[in-house]
Amino acid sequence: MVLDMATTKVLQEILEAYYAKKRRILLEGGTSSSKTYSAIQAAILLAEGDKTPTISSVVSESLPHLKKGAIRDFFTVLKQPMKHNPNYNATDCIYTFPGSGSIIEFFGANESGKVHGPRRDRLFVNECNNVPWTTVHALDIRTKYFTMADWNPTGEFWAHEYESGGKMVAGWLKNPENAYSHSTYLDAKHLLPPEVVTNIESNRHDANWWHIYGLGLLGKVEGLVYRSDFTQVPSLPERGEHFYGMDFGYSVDPSVLLHLVIIGMDLYAQQLFFQRGMENDVIAEAMIDHNVRTHYDQIWADSAEPKSIAEIHRFGFNIQGASKGPGSVKQRIQLRNQYKMHWTEDSLECIKEQRNCRYVQDKDGKLTDKITHQWSHGMDACDYGVVGYVTPPEDIEEVVEYYDPVAISPV
Repeated sequence: MVLDMATTKVLQEILEAYYAKKRRILLEGGTSSSKTYSAIQAAILLAEGDKTPTISSVVSESLPHLKKGAIRDFFTVLKQPMKHNPNYNATDCIYTFPGSGSIIEFFGANESGKVHGPRRDRLFVNECNNVPWTTVHALDIRTKYFTMADWNPTGEFWAHEYESGGKMVAGWLKNPENAYSHSTYLDAKHLLPPEVVTNIESNRHDANWWHIYGLGLLGKVEGLVYRSDFTQVPSLPERGEHFYGMDFGYSVDPSVLLHLVIIGMDLYAQQLFFQRGMENDVIAEAMIDHNVRTHYDQIWADSAEPKSIAEIHRFGFNIQGASKGPGSVKQRIQLRNQYKMHWTEDSLECIKEQRNCRYVQDKDGKLTDKITHQWSHGMDACDYGVVGYVTPPEDIEEVVEYYDPVAISPV
């Protein structure tokens, strides 16, 4: 099969490194620069051209992360459907190329049996800065020919240096066996939708964001709003206090619903939806689809949206506005940070938000009390839920009376 694919310079640099017999290529750059897409293109091209069957592994921090990213890109490049594809074993996430017999497998870095299991010929570690060095090392030493690794330069990690035998050792970036590729959205601008480019360039005012995600240069996410010591878990615990948090959006910002569980000082959260363009009736339908129980489950939302709260309440949901007032943002952040956070592995957007939500710097580089809006939506939903649970507002009927919505038919 000969693939008709749109490419950037990143693919060319990957293939040049491979045929020059480099041990690895390190793909560092900004957002939407084609790093992941190009690595997937390379993996497919090499597998298609194999004269004898090979095994390639594509790995990121979790399988849900792969399913929303690299696996989607994989089938987009192939121009094939994922469902009912005779060459794809959806259970094991393995694609077999009918021409060469080569396979590409996808699995999460948290699957220890696969990380420390059979060897492979080629490896791609997606967003490798979110994967521990010990895991990447275990994967890499079981890789025969070539490793690709990509990341956004949010800060130094094991590619710069890592600990070995109690000493700090120079990382992959200083290894002469490795090739290096730097890219920005400008390298893929001819392939990006205009609205994506506009959105990226609209963040020029945020100096630190622009340095990292716009220019693809090494930065440091300073002034994090929330604790960085969160963990990822496969699913929510059944025990504990269960409730929900919601943030409203529409065309620009997403609407977000979280299922929250508190056990002592541990806070567990699962992102149920994180989506733009949702009318309130669509939100209500989505809540039913996610098994939120009417007239029972407690849902706390942004009290600045009384119209939306009232309309969703008319569908039978026990939704209320979380307490807000002078200094409430600071208070709810302090309250939330008292808990140790645990996100389910499929809460992808919220995990990314917690890693990036920070206080904005002023022109002199000093932190202000303003929070980056781009990374705040799931965080707000979580805060509303926790604040509502800890300090419940007044009865829902008072919220409904505050705004008299147009009549809508319950589902």
